[in-house]
Amino acid sequence: MHYKLITTCAELDDYCNNVGEGDVLAVDTEFVRTRTLTPQLGLIQLYDGTDLVLVDPSQISQFDSLTRLLTNPSVIKVFHSCSEDLEVFLTAFDIVPTPVFDTQIAASLLQMGNSLGYAKLVEEELEIVLDKGESRTDWLARPLSSKQLNYAANDVFYLWKVFPRLYETIKAKGLLHWIYDEVQLIAAKKADQIAPENAYIKVKNAWQLSGESLAILQAIAAWRIKIARSNDITLNFIIKETAMFDIAKYKPNSMTQLNRISDLSPRDTRRYGKELVAIVNRICDSEIPQFPPKIRRLVDFPEYKKQCQLLRDICRDVAESNEIPVELLGSKKQINQYLTYRWMRKQYEVEHSIPPDLMTCWRDELLNKPFEAVMVNP
Repeated sequence: MHYKLITTCAELDDYCNNVGEGDVLAVDTEFVRTRTLTPQLGLIQLYDGTDLVLVDPSQISQFDSLTRLLTNPSVIKVFHSCSEDLEVFLTAFDIVPTPVFDTQIAASLLQMGNSLGYAKLVEEELEIVLDKGESRTDWLARPLSSKQLNYAANDVFYLWKVFPRLYETIKAKGLLHWIYDEVQLIAAKKADQIAPENAYIKVKNAWQLSGESLAILQAIAAWRIKIARSNDITLNFIIKETAMFDIAKYKPNSMTQLNRISDLSPRDTRRYGKELVAIVNRICDSEIPQFPPKIRRLVDFPEYKKQCQLLRDICRDVAESNEIPVELLGSKKQINQYLTYRWMRKQYEVEHSIPPDLMTCWRDELLNKPFEAVMVNP
């Protein structure tokens, strides 16, 4: 297998400008995400069936030709399990590739296995066993070894080869728009950033708190996510969720009391202790307190268990009649998301700016009428 390592803007422009209308482009990325909030791009792999290139973004300053290619509606971009790759392109270039044919979603629709891995797909389709030994490599380190580059090239070389049969089978079944819709939903969810003042609702066990304690959690969660975004640090490397919860619960108003929080490390206390104590004191000393509403849970509704089972039964029946996996159509998590929207819309909209999965695109086409027939208001 021959590939070219691209390290200049001119080489990138030459490649991208020569991918023709109606062509199919296999795409993959390599990235690192250990201590950062966002993925750090290390390599971009592109294969149009003729020329395979590995783009080194560390040496290129201008990506206009690439972003034009990735958003060209006349060129199908083929990914496998595109979620993280879409986030990479959103982070690095503020674009979402389109249209995207995801071979993992296609394989699931064809009942080849839910969340089928790339190596397994290649093995089943092409009877080729791939070496995945470089999957945990440091893609930001330079120079990249020939073993690393060969591994990266394989990810698009065989992807392009498994695409045609999957595409034609999906197209023959009339399901092509389902894949495109699903990818757009994935992209929308990746772009859906929660407002800092609402970040507290995602904290585990936040439902246990109320009043002053919940206001403290709200303030600390907002403070933490602002630091994470401005410094590109993963949230738990600032302070852990469990530490935030305990600070909100016990309300330490001095450094001495703060040191008693078990999940707050000495490093965290030295770095952020004064700010955390100040947040607690600001909330507790407020003369006109404004507390967020207590978080409600679905399990607190008497109707929840029966309603959830009815919706799960519908998903199973609809999935069977359409010969698709029920896990892809409607998981328990997605049903809970739907019920949260229907029964606690204001609380849902604190966390999300887009509708629930089950009310979107192809799922809505299949589930809207049967769901409406059994839905009850609590």
